[in-house]
Amino acid sequence: MDYAATTPMRREVLDAMMPYLTDEFGNPSSLYTLGRRNRGVIEEARERIAAFLGADPREIIFTSGGTEADNFAVKGTVYANEKKGNHIITTPIEHHAVLAPCHYLEKRGFDVTYLPVDEYGLVEAADVAKAITDKTVLVSVMHANNEIGTIEPIGEISKVTRDKKVLFHTDAVQTFGHIPTKVDVLGVDLLSISAHKLYGPKGVGALYVRKGTKMVPIMHGGGQEHNRRGGTHNVAGIVGFAKAVELAEEEMDAEAKRLIELRDYLIAGIVERVEDVRVNGHPEKRLPNNVSVCLNGAEGEAILLSLDMENISCSSGSACTSGTLDPSHVLLAIGVPPEVAHSSLRLTFGGTTTKAEIDYVLEVLPPIITKLRAMSPLDASWGKKC
Repeated sequence: MDYAATTPMRREVLDAMMPYLTDEFGNPSSLYTLGRRNRGVIEEARERIAAFLGADPREIIFTSGGTEADNFAVKGTVYANEKKGNHIITTPIEHHAVLAPCHYLEKRGFDVTYLPVDEYGLVEAADVAKAITDKTVLVSVMHANNEIGTIEPIGEISKVTRDKKVLFHTDAVQTFGHIPTKVDVLGVDLLSISAHKLYGPKGVGALYVRKGTKMVPIMHGGGQEHNRRGGTHNVAGIVGFAKAVELAEEEMDAEAKRLIELRDYLIAGIVERVEDVRVNGHPEKRLPNNVSVCLNGAEGEAILLSLDMENISCSSGSACTSGTLDPSHVLLAIGVPPEVAHSSLRLTFGGTTTKAEIDYVLEVLPPIITKLRAMSPLDASWGKKC
């Protein structure tokens, strides 16, 4: 139950990729037939992904994944617009693929404003308007948070950025293929996506860049992607990405409805069976497959290991920060005390998740929490009023 970290590749996706991992191995930049055929399938994939976003195919730049897309969006736009200003606006709950380049740019003379978020992690469009100055070149707010699932008011924020004529980027890695992401509805200028979050292969993603947006490359090399991103194309990965998008387009609405029922069933079951639980994220404006809770008095890593022994795979937060002992920056930003943030648990569902599996979690989780709380050296009243 860690589909927010990654998803299993669908058999249909693998079947679509196989010819380009074996016989159809040509370099798409080559002029001979084998290369030209691969160039053709890349453009077909670009058209399919663009159509799903409501974009023009020329507005899609393939990358190695969501992290590269986020880095490209942030660094590529601010360096291209340095003459206008040096101010970036973002939030403290972004994925590190956005926060890290912002920190990098701060050390090189850029100013970064981190907008406040409320107890659910929501950003107010009015706060974006107040933060914009005549030096602002980019606003970056994620579409939905990867840890607590809160879906941000991207459409409201984009009305502000368009009125102020400031570029707007959103990290849609957790939402693409799971909830609607039409770029004109969202009103964004840049949007990051990744294949492995929707049953596609790892190592491939894309950045949508609205026509007319000034950018500089961050990957220098050959002339691929219309001189915007050097490097030989990952042909098999791109083909698999497009196949995953095709399947998502067919199944997204029905799957979202199914997952919302499982999500709400699990949240209600945990709250009913375990005392002293905090549910993180917005109660309604949240991803269909996300459950995030703090189980006060039980340490997050111990919860994960105990669940793993029961064959339940989940996480305490972002998979990309699992190597650190620091409490989640997302939970701290929404006002969760550090000692409570250490008790976080994230369960995220996908295509193979069943109600029977949810019932199994509800069967094994309560005794695990009771046991860990009994072993805790901390006071029993610790964190009860979070």
